Amino acid sequence: MNLPFLIAILVFVGLLFFASGLFYWRDYQRKRTQLLDKITGKGIKSSGQEADEQTSSPVQGTKKTLLRAFGSLGERVRPENKEELSLMRTRLMMAGYRGQRGPVIFFGFKVFLTIILPAIFFVVQLFIVKTPSATMTMAILVLLALIGFYLPNIWLRIKTDRRKEKISNGFPDALDLLVVCVEAGLGLDAAVKRVGEEMRLSSSELSEEFGILNMELQAGKLRHDALKNLALRTGLDDVNNLVTLLVQTDKFGTSVGQALRVHSEFMRTKRYQKGEEMANKLPVKILFPVILFIFPALFVVILGPAMVRIFRIFMH
Repeated sequence: MNLPFLIAILVFVGLLFFASGLFYWRDYQRKRTQLLDKITGKGIKSSGQEADEQTSSPVQGTKKTLLRAFGSLGERVRPENKEELSLMRTRLMMAGYRGQRGPVIFFGFKVFLTIILPAIFFVVQLFIVKTPSATMTMAILVLLALIGFYLPNIWLRIKTDRRKEKISNGFPDALDLLVVCVEAGLGLDAAVKRVGEEMRLSSSELSEEFGILNMELQAGKLRHDALKNLALRTGLDDVNNLVTLLVQTDKFGTSVGQALRVHSEFMRTKRYQKGEEMANKLPVKILFPVILFIFPALFVVILGPAMVRIFRIFMH
């Protein structure tokens, strides 16, 4: 492979990883600031103050401008099939994005990456280094266009999996709190509201889902419809099992507290078995790092002095 061509590839990949790292670092700083504000109580502000801050912040203004641009671009390429738009909206809801224009912005972002990645590479190879041939250039441009088109889907899947994992980790604790609240005399709706408030610091995603469930119940939606929406937004089997249990309990008139306690014990046992499974997998996972990194160092430390002495003896 030609050296300038390799340098161009490495520069492009380095810039791509640098931009991704900068984005994730900013997202981490933002979440850390929000968590500290929740702990210290500074995050509780009036709606007027929040609106003033968002209006005066240049970052928020730039973000809104970019979202409008992606939305206008997505309006031109969005599919006409309503089922596909509904499926994309559901996937975005599972990842935590519930905006009405979310699917349109997502499609606009896909088109933007499909155009911008080949354009960056074309500018790099045009002004900095030259590729070996025009055929290779076209192949790389097509490959970058495909990467830009499918990269948002990969990002959305990673985001959804992370959010599901956070909800799954906090769900057994929330279920225990729900059992305590119901057995203390609260109704199911009031218990859901209280658990959502208590889980705000330990699992903000689950607290947000319970808050939406509580708002739907207060708005007058039927309980089984609101619970099914909760299972649809999370996409977890554990939440779906709980929703099925509560719907059947409400339908047949059985004790909600007893059903929740049995399900809570089942979830606690399941989490304990999951921990045992992870512990049993640990020796197999640690085998390859031990062979590749620890054993060579031990061999150098143990056999190194002996090899040096043998070498000196034979040299003399």
